Amino acid sequence: MYVTEALRFKRDRDRLLELVDWLQEEHGPVTQDEHAATFEELEDLDAEHERRRITGGRKSPESSREEAGR
Repeated sequence: MYVTEALRFKRDRDRLLELVDWLQEEHGPVTQDEHAATFEELEDLDAEHERRRITGGRKSPESSREEAGR
């Protein structure tokens, strides 16, 4: 069934690319600063998920303070 999964992955990727094209037509292209900020936010999110995985789902003190400041 790896062929089915590969085709499903390709279909999903094609749909995402279509969405990106449409959004860029509507709102303009993504700037380098926006791109960098998004990747930084994703890295922070990945790090938080890893911390929660390691600690069994408990929030880290840093994330609790960050959420309180929002």
